[in-house]
Amino acid sequence: MALKKIYPTPDEAMADIPDGATIMIGGFGHAIDRPQTLIKALANRCLKNLTLISNSAGVAGKLGIGSLGGKPFVDEDILIEKGQVRKVICSVPASLVMSKPNALERLHKEGKIELEYVPQGTLAERIRAGGAGLGGFYTPTGVGTLIEKGKEKRTMDGKEMVLEFALRADYAFIRAYKADTMGNLIYKGVMRSFNAIMPQAVKVAIVEVEEIVEAGGLDPEIIITPGIFVDRIVKIPREEG
Repeated sequence: MALKKIYPTPDEAMADIPDGATIMIGGFGHAIDRPQTLIKALANRCLKNLTLISNSAGVAGKLGIGSLGGKPFVDEDILIEKGQVRKVICSVPASLVMSKPNALERLHKEGKIELEYVPQGTLAERIRAGGAGLGGFYTPTGVGTLIEKGKEKRTMDGKEMVLEFALRADYAFIRAYKADTMGNLIYKGVMRSFNAIMPQAVKVAIVEVEEIVEAGGLDPEIIITPGIFVDRIVKIPREEG
């Protein structure tokens, strides 16, 4: 018998997340591709010492910046602001408005939160490597910059390269457009970005979607994330997108 994957509420889908968990949060940085419902539910859990892995870490913050006609949206900033986060691994740690630093910028300067800055392409490849079962890879990105500090280097084909290790996590929060009851996912537009590579690199992938159909209701040719990598699905109202 297939395991139950559809959960009635975000709270039930994340009920077992403990303090100290490592969570990948999907999305490129827009409202439409952010797992906002899951982020808000996690903020209500009041967990502590979390490690977040995401492309950005609070580009909106409390500034109310959205990508859909100025519609406000939430992101990792709400978790950081509440003191739930111990460490952030990301590519875009800064706010969109440079004169108004987000919670990560402020708390990192105060020594209250750890930040590991990773170039965007390197971050994507570290997550992909984690999902593929690899230990790491060498890349020329970051050579000659602060990125290479403390990292092993080798010369390959005449180029200096740094060793980057794969990233894995306990959970992933991602946003997809549509799922079937087996967990197969399709995306819309920018939703595909980091959302599509994270489920393979975690122990438990939790997905929020706008629509759920019966198994067989999705064209196999357009499925991006196979259901074998998806553990829990929550349907959200379209107005929350």
